[in-house]
Amino acid sequence: MTSGEPALASPVAVPERDAVPAYVQAMERAAGYLTDVQRAQLRQAWAVGAAAHAGQTRKSGEPYITHPVAVAQVLAEQGLDVETLVAAILHDTIEDTPLTRADIAAQFGETVAELVDGVTKLDKLSFGSRQEAAAESFRKMLLAMSRDLRVILIKLADRLHNMRTLGAQSPEARRRIAIETLEIFAPIAQRLGMNLIKAELQDLGFRALHPWRHAVIDKRIRSQPLVRREALTQIEAKLAQRLALEKLEHQLVGRIKTPWSVYTKMRAQGRSFDQVMDVFGFRVVVATVPDCYHALGVVHSVYKPLDGRFRDFIAIPKANGYQSLHTVLFGPYGSPIEVQIRTREMHLIAERGVAAHWAYKMGIETGGNSAQTRAANWIANLVESQRGTGSSLEFLENVKVDLFPDEVYLFSPKGDILSLPRNATALDFAYAVHTDVGNHAVTARVDKKLAPLRTKLVSGQTVQIITAKSAVPSTQWLEFVATSKARTAIRQQLKQLEHEDAVQLGHYMLDRALGAQGTALDRIPMQRLEAFLADNRYSRLEALLADIALGNRMPVQVALALAQAQPQARGKGGARAAAVIPPERMLITGAERGVISFAQCCMPIPRDEIMGYHSAGKGIVVHRLECPNVAEYRKSPERWVAIGWDREVSGDFNVAIRIEAENRPGVLAQIAAAIANAESNIDRVEYLERDNNISVLRFAIDVTDDRHLAEVIRGVRKLQVVQDVQRC
Repeated sequence: MTSGEPALASPVAVPERDAVPAYVQAMERAAGYLTDVQRAQLRQAWAVGAAAHAGQTRKSGEPYITHPVAVAQVLAEQGLDVETLVAAILHDTIEDTPLTRADIAAQFGETVAELVDGVTKLDKLSFGSRQEAAAESFRKMLLAMSRDLRVILIKLADRLHNMRTLGAQSPEARRRIAIETLEIFAPIAQRLGMNLIKAELQDLGFRALHPWRHAVIDKRIRSQPLVRREALTQIEAKLAQRLALEKLEHQLVGRIKTPWSVYTKMRAQGRSFDQVMDVFGFRVVVATVPDCYHALGVVHSVYKPLDGRFRDFIAIPKANGYQSLHTVLFGPYGSPIEVQIRTREMHLIAERGVAAHWAYKMGIETGGNSAQTRAANWIANLVESQRGTGSSLEFLENVKVDLFPDEVYLFSPKGDILSLPRNATALDFAYAVHTDVGNHAVTARVDKKLAPLRTKLVSGQTVQIITAKSAVPSTQWLEFVATSKARTAIRQQLKQLEHEDAVQLGHYMLDRALGAQGTALDRIPMQRLEAFLADNRYSRLEALLADIALGNRMPVQVALALAQAQPQARGKGGARAAAVIPPERMLITGAERGVISFAQCCMPIPRDEIMGYHSAGKGIVVHRLECPNVAEYRKSPERWVAIGWDREVSGDFNVAIRIEAENRPGVLAQIAAAIANAESNIDRVEYLERDNNISVLRFAIDVTDDRHLAEVIRGVRKLQVVQDVQRC
């Protein structure tokens, strides 16, 4: 059957209820909140999906259609709308059956077709590896999510049912799918506030990855000693009694730990099972926000709170929209009591996250601070960052960074709240405010005190970013930023700056080469220039100039090609002028990026006599004239570049010094202190020689110029333990 045949493109007959399988009836019961007309749409979708998947089975041997119907049931239990449920039933049809997107749009509407297309994988395309295919599939799904959040809800439900039925897969497949679930899909569910689905994904992933560990911990949880069960009952009764006396309408339930949460706490905190389980947990659900704070006072009057363990996520919600009061009480049996207090609406959002928007229309916030809005903003940031990444695998790694649940909450000077991952710096904050703020950041004020951009932030701080129009990102920034948005933006800007520098340098070098031919770039006819670019497959002049700067094309050869058939300039009396015009030296400031680098063989610093060598793929490599390699470079004069230092040179430059010192304890510390006193930074230290009396060390340090280097050498030479110091 082909996709163009009418059997699938036209409506499929819908069976009567008696002919509907039990698994479809179960899905319809879960969707009991829909109207009769909408439930009829579900049955129509099942009929179309069953016809499309006819003859296909799962690895367990069941008809394949049971899987998409089960996915729809998971979403129905979350209260999703009919379009999402229909799309869930049909979510594998485009990928695995002759049914096309156009067929789905014709029968169920464009929205359903868009949802199905967003979930569809890219298995039919060719990729270098399974990992690359999965990463590219995730990138495509993210773009679809940015258009409609329901795409990720279908994908999460799909993954949940696959995890529930993972037993039919091979051990290798179970392990791969479990790792992907724990690293990607469970954190996404948490980021979207869908804690019920997140908890089940984590537990199923843990069971598939470490079945023996899961079984042992699960058995221990289920077989709690009688003493603990009695203690839990006593605490619950006492809290419930006091809440009732205060006339607070409430629901009080004990929180049961999952094997995954116990396992992760045991590993992260180095605790035994008994230590992790020696914590009682309760959740109090009340009617209103004032009732939350009233209930907080009540539980604090029953048991004393532990100092520093109170968190107010109602006033400052988590990034995924989660709101609750968290407190830890000192229990009667010497064990902590963890209590969460929230409203019914907050509880629904905590359990279902963005899905709560469809499940509970009344009373849930719909403004700019809703769970849906937060999720949409997060996805929009990911979409923005994916544009600057070179590969899907790199993008997926960036997403993983953003999925870490630990967060810090920060304030702007205007009182706006921003959430960032733990270990985020002031520079991450700058990029969270706006990419332009990050690109031009100079320093920060943290709680009104000046602080460097690499300062790690903690919750509650107020951060102000100070910018300057002339400021630009540095490659060192990549070493301390924590967010994918900052990292991607810095890389994009560095590439742009390097390209601009390359174009400028290429222009200079080509003009110099053309000057030797008695002409200049602005005197080359446009028609001839465009013909040269076309012949050499350059889309723009800037691309050619950048290639010249990077050493991929020799400026002399390009100049000869452009200058041929150009009339030479004539001097007095009509004679042709001299062909070669001595070029002036190109001056560098040290701030050039990408196209100018400093040779590691001789480590030039400002005020050294230098030369430039045009190296293929590297641009201009700067050497000292006394470098031993210069003799070899003299054999290629066409690659020499006349170069010198500008009057204004900025930045630190790497240089090496060789030190002979006494070999005894404390000497290295004395030398390091002397270098630090001269305001130089040590990059690395290595021993060149060492015997009982003398050590020869090589220090790689940063200096601003040769005078700064001389100051460092003088300071080291003054040490009595040092016998000789010289530049390498």
